[in-house]
Amino acid sequence: MLTVFALLTSCFSDLDPQPLGPNSVTSAYAYNTPADYKMGLAKLYASFVVAGQSGPGADPDISNLDIGFGIYLRGYWNLQELTTDEAVYSWTEDGTIHPLHWQTWTPTNTFIGALYTRVMLTVAYCNEFIRASAASTNTDVKMYHAEARFIRALAYSHALDLFGNPPFVTEADEPGSFFPKQTTRADLYAYIEKELTEIEEGLGEPKFEYGRADKAALWMLQAKLYLNAKVYSGTERNTECITALNKLLSRNAYTLSTEYRHNFVADNNTSPELIFTINHDAVHTQTYGGMAYIIHGEIGGNMNSADFGVSSGWAQNRVTPEFVAKFPDTSGDSDARAMFHTDGQKLEIDDVGTFTDGYAVTKFTNKTLAGGSAPSGGSIDFVDTDYPMFRLADAYLMYAEAVLRGGAGGSQSTALDYVNAIRTRAFGDDSGNINAGQLTLSFILDERARELYWEGHRRTDLIRYGLLTGGDYLWSWKGNTKAGAPTEAFRNLFPIPAFELAANPTLKQNDGYPGGE
Repeated sequence: MLTVFALLTSCFSDLDPQPLGPNSVTSAYAYNTPADYKMGLAKLYASFVVAGQSGPGADPDISNLDIGFGIYLRGYWNLQELTTDEAVYSWTEDGTIHPLHWQTWTPTNTFIGALYTRVMLTVAYCNEFIRASAASTNTDVKMYHAEARFIRALAYSHALDLFGNPPFVTEADEPGSFFPKQTTRADLYAYIEKELTEIEEGLGEPKFEYGRADKAALWMLQAKLYLNAKVYSGTERNTECITALNKLLSRNAYTLSTEYRHNFVADNNTSPELIFTINHDAVHTQTYGGMAYIIHGEIGGNMNSADFGVSSGWAQNRVTPEFVAKFPDTSGDSDARAMFHTDGQKLEIDDVGTFTDGYAVTKFTNKTLAGGSAPSGGSIDFVDTDYPMFRLADAYLMYAEAVLRGGAGGSQSTALDYVNAIRTRAFGDDSGNINAGQLTLSFILDERARELYWEGHRRTDLIRYGLLTGGDYLWSWKGNTKAGAPTEAFRNLFPIPAFELAANPTLKQNDGYPGGE
């Protein structure tokens, strides 16, 4: 893969991108054939999961950023999960990771800064590729161009959700030394919406190639954008959410896998419900972030890492008792989604730094569905399990929520059928099915937790329901107390990192943080 890079901000302080060497290939003469463009496109996809060009530990794209916790997907998972009732983390990690769960973070938080930098770097990569491919008339390259715009829209959607008001740069801004202007949350929302509309026809049909962005991935991103539109723009857009989902669901390209766990194994690429994935391979995409982090990190205590197809357990992440209580039992006998390791683990968390305080999760594995070794045959330090960014069960639950929130174009009977299809799989029969009167917004929120936990949705879901911050919903160690305590509403957005404010004096801090209003 080729490094094509344009500096997005004037300076990343101690997170500086590595300088190009004298023999580096740039986009000015890198792209001569469609195959060259495809290699450049691969770099954009890889930016979610690898540190740089040379495997897990060498030549990172960003210097002075840990090659493990500085990976995009690892950082995204941390900010979406550790800030909620779904995950707590045991290691100290320079003293700034526990504040994520406590909701006491500051603008100097290492993990917030790391993800911010990765998001902006992915945008920069995309801008350069989009600029380089814009004039091509080759059919394949035109599709790559649309995919790059989708990847940029996905990265910007994360910036929209997490930071709200980031600096904004597109391919129209030539690389150079300048201060990128800050956008507003509403304007960024409108930009992403417009981008997705414009590129829809340029993307491949659903399932045209596994792991690449296609129309189905776009419809899922649109649906998520519209479902959260009230948070992002102040206006409900539930009808538009249903419209996007109807496009997806009418194609009948995806079905629920007969087994829930099929979505989280080393051969989950064979699951019929995965819509868009961040692909992993223990030979070709070796990383200490991404799925390697999630799988190694869920193993500890008296758990055997070989049972999960990896070399070791890192004893990092587990769940709160409040999350466990959402299941009828912890054995998985009634609801197969209750995938917990309880032997040697306490339900209550007396110390967030002790891995055996809190039940461990066994949801993800580097074993195949049949229990065999990962298919790549690579080192078991790494994994083959792909990250399920978008899958059909999520589409079903978004449809039901948008209908309950008053969106037009759907029906409550169809919504109930979708929810019960998910629950029939989970319970093995119709014993867990609900009736129309039980299909409420609060039920959907809990069902999203049961179905989608540890897949990077929980923080966004709780914000949409007004429950991430404040005191209406407490969980262990929220607010840095064991019983949970109310937190400030401004923490629904993360701060613009302090190093970015120091580098770009045109930026304004988000409200509530030092330097903001």
